[in-house]
Amino acid sequence: MRETLRLKVDAAAPVGPEFEAAMVRAAAILRAGGTVAFPTETVYGLGANALDAAAVGRIFEAKQRPSWDPLIVHVAGPEMLECVAKGLSENARRLAEAFWPGPMTLLLPKRDAVPGVVTAGRPLVGVRMPAHPLALALIRAAGVPVAAPSANRFGHTSPTRAEHVAADLDGRIDVILDGGETAHGLESTVVDPREDGCVIYRPGVITAEQVREACRGTVENFVPADGARKPEGLPSPGVGIRHYAPQARMVLVCGGGAEQVEAFRRTVLEAVAAGDQVGAMVPDRFAAAVRGSGAKVFDWGRWEVPEELGQRLYGAMRALDAEGVKVIVCPLPADEGVGRAICDRLRKSARTE
Repeated sequence: MRETLRLKVDAAAPVGPEFEAAMVRAAAILRAGGTVAFPTETVYGLGANALDAAAVGRIFEAKQRPSWDPLIVHVAGPEMLECVAKGLSENARRLAEAFWPGPMTLLLPKRDAVPGVVTAGRPLVGVRMPAHPLALALIRAAGVPVAAPSANRFGHTSPTRAEHVAADLDGRIDVILDGGETAHGLESTVVDPREDGCVIYRPGVITAEQVREACRGTVENFVPADGARKPEGLPSPGVGIRHYAPQARMVLVCGGGAEQVEAFRRTVLEAVAAGDQVGAMVPDRFAAAVRGSGAKVFDWGRWEVPEELGQRLYGAMRALDAEGVKVIVCPLPADEGVGRAICDRLRKSARTE
């Protein structure tokens, strides 16, 4: 176990001697082959020099991440993008222009300078330019592209606060840059921008509708072929069968309207009656249904504002885990817009295979 340095910075005011000192220190550790956890606008990432295979290997070791799962490379501008990717399609340029900096990852033909460990031997590398001022400042100070998956143990709930990072990785990484809570709370939208259209491999805050407005051709959502569950065959980060999971067992309640509220109430009461320690992720519309049920309740937010539900999603899972619950009951929002990303994460968190 190593000692993990904790550097707290004010992400709302990324200026001044304390901020600069933190960036210089963290950037030096990245250049020397170390690992630095830092906030982005999506979730906290665990970063290492993307051009240093040994440094990237430390990410896999710290997260206990299997080598078949590729990473996303974060860049701070066009020159850095040129170092890691080549032959951008027209759709790639359109999406980058529309959504960078921001929560979109593009799968692009990789340059030889990117070690195979980053892409798990695949010819495409996931690249994005984060919008978070601290993330951009760190990458610019380091002067190298930064490979960074979410800063948690593999398969666990993604971290949206520095405390979440420490709970999973304290003593396993070099630095945690504490910049407060992340804005979106959902990982980036992952898109393969082809010449004749785009494939969305992971939904995110940037929706399919927004992608359709920006690119040429058709836009499709990736659906694994029947029986194609071998992880080595997965084409992109974030498409694993089971992922984003809390320690407790997730139980999801589908439906809509009053019927879904009633089904949620019954599911919570049945779990409590079975003797389980039950937690409930409760949007405002569902609050009365579980009042007095005996479940541990997390106020998940406004049901009609999926952006709020997404921002609180992982924090809810971690808070209920901390309460010691064994089962978490959660209603599924509508599978559209940002709700599609929430449903994707919830379904993967609830899988048992």
